[in-house]
Amino acid sequence: MLGRITFSVFAALFSIGVATLLHAENSVLAEVRFVAHNRAEKTAGVWVDGQYVGYTKELNGDKKMLLLPGKHEITVRQPWYKDYVEQAVLEPGEVHTINLLLVKDTRTPAKDATGELKISATPTRAAVFVDEQFTGHVDEFDGLGKAMLLTPGKHRVRIALPGYLPFETVVELRPHQKLKIETALMKGSITEAGSLVSQD
Repeated sequence: MLGRITFSVFAALFSIGVATLLHAENSVLAEVRFVAHNRAEKTAGVWVDGQYVGYTKELNGDKKMLLLPGKHEITVRQPWYKDYVEQAVLEPGEVHTINLLLVKDTRTPAKDATGELKISATPTRAAVFVDEQFTGHVDEFDGLGKAMLLTPGKHRVRIALPGYLPFETVVELRPHQKLKIETALMKGSITEAGSLVSQD
């Protein structure tokens, strides 16, 4: 009986300790939330201080974006839209809301972009870069009617996500040719993936 009481008291104290620790962490860190109004804004990639962290729609719940207090450069990118850049000064415990309004870029796709590249990879939320430019996420280029159009010639393709080892390859497309990349990213340290997901 005494053992059960002791265990119950210990469990209660442990629960209180964990709750106190979580509360302390939340009171120190700042949370950044995004308000997205359309598909382009919901699937846009997010960079913090030059480091890719995910796309807007997924950065909530258990993947919510918690940052140390201080000044951070937050960049939101979507192909064929102008970059959204904000210099945010975050306070401890603050919930900072970014109301996105992405503006379409005046550039248009090249007329000779007739090569078709499909990508099937896991995790599907990994970022895709072609010739060092962010082009979207894996799930945007896999499935019926989904592919990216590229100009004929050689292109450097990188698939990367923090916490995973990046995949990198070179493809060479002929006019109207269709290619598909299939891979699965292997888990690794964030330092190994970092240089391949940052973009200035």
